[in-house]
Amino acid sequence: MTTAVYWTPLVTFLLVAARMAGMCLTAPLFGVRSLPWQVRLVLPAMLALTLTPMQWSAGMPDPSNVLGFSLHLAGEALIGAVLGVGLMLLLAGAQIAGQIISQMSGLSLAEVYGVDFEASAPLFSHLLYMLALTVYVIVGGHRMLIGAVLDSYVALPLGRVVAPPSLAMLLATLATESFSLGIRVAAPAVVALLLSTIAIGFITRTLPQINAFTIGLALNIAITFMALAASVGAMAWLFQEQIEPGIETILDAIRVGS
Repeated sequence: MTTAVYWTPLVTFLLVAARMAGMCLTAPLFGVRSLPWQVRLVLPAMLALTLTPMQWSAGMPDPSNVLGFSLHLAGEALIGAVLGVGLMLLLAGAQIAGQIISQMSGLSLAEVYGVDFEASAPLFSHLLYMLALTVYVIVGGHRMLIGAVLDSYVALPLGRVVAPPSLAMLLATLATESFSLGIRVAAPAVVALLLSTIAIGFITRTLPQINAFTIGLALNIAITFMALAASVGAMAWLFQEQIEPGIETILDAIRVGS
């Protein structure tokens, strides 16, 4: 009797912690690589301690052996990772926009190493990603994500997790939305740079003695910064509009899988 009393809460806690860990290791803000490993380890445990009492009445099946329990843990971690990776993939549109702007403006060589990306990326990619992450925090995207994890327990209770059959379609949809978001964010700067290139072409055609490369590079840099300054509010609005629909898209795929 004593073993049964303590075993059920322990199994429940471990399963909840697995889903929280999958989300915290991959989601924006929670999965930042620059956070100390102690914080990244304690955060899922604290969230699991908070949510475990809500799942005691879930009526999950008891694992029969270590292999079965390990499969349950892997399934829970998979659901959390789907939520985290899906949202991270959506916010990657900011990095795509930065890449496009850097290529068009001639500043693609100005790259720095990003701890969060674990790779070198243009400065504009870092700038726009930090803008997207700031908007994500301001609108409460981290709270929406935790709410989405709670909603996932309705569709997929503890111990009854299966891999969503539409996982590949979900990732393709989110990648498409991310690319579309990057194009829309970069559109003002790209249009301004295109008009600047056309104007420089007319000028150098009229006055061949002008060095088009020197003038064009300086003019493109100035136009890029002016276009970003003029459109930063619209960029923040675009990022804000994509967060909640993106989370709903991921939840719909999980519900379909259930």
